[in-house]
Amino acid sequence: MGAEELVEAARASGVGDPRVLDAVRATPRAAFVPPTHVDAAHVDVPIPIPRRQVTTQPSLSARMVEALRLAGDERVLEVGTGYGYQTALLARLAAWVTSVERWPELAAQARRNLAAEGVGNVTVLDGDGTEGAPSHAPYDAVLVSGAFPEVPRPLVDQLRPGGRLVQPIGPGGTDQVTLFERTAGGLVERERLLPARFVRLYGRHGYF
Repeated sequence: MGAEELVEAARASGVGDPRVLDAVRATPRAAFVPPTHVDAAHVDVPIPIPRRQVTTQPSLSARMVEALRLAGDERVLEVGTGYGYQTALLARLAAWVTSVERWPELAAQARRNLAAEGVGNVTVLDGDGTEGAPSHAPYDAVLVSGAFPEVPRPLVDQLRPGGRLVQPIGPGGTDQVTLFERTAGGLVERERLLPARFVRLYGRHGYF
């Protein structure tokens, strides 16, 4: 078992961008899961991590990342770092990634994982992801890894005009991964990518 299994799973889910598939191929998922779950790292399933959280299924991460259409020069905001696997995918495809994680111990582990793999173009912050990271804004793209019925307003405000945002829209557990674009008139829904199950997005502008 190896990364090719995850590449094939991403391709089967509809991912066609060669750069995204190469990022999946080059990112060792085993480096971004708890040691107790390394044997499952190359299976296309979510993996539990502390604080009753789970990692996003790799093929789903790849679909969400592909929808951002990253060219390599973007500044990206990620909400929900987890153990850093999706962060590492984004870092291979963009110029810089700022990732915000609610749980300090998860953020600390993600920093260790990313550093061990030599991923240097990332800043991982502890904090309320629904507030974004205004000190690093504006962003060309935003990827949200938690579900809420609407996009938190601060994330819209920190997105450049023309920028793309992907978020699961729903209450958590029954959600629709949706692509938005910021226009002169505000945030516009562009595409409903696929149904999926996500944990809830918690914060000042999410659930309490």
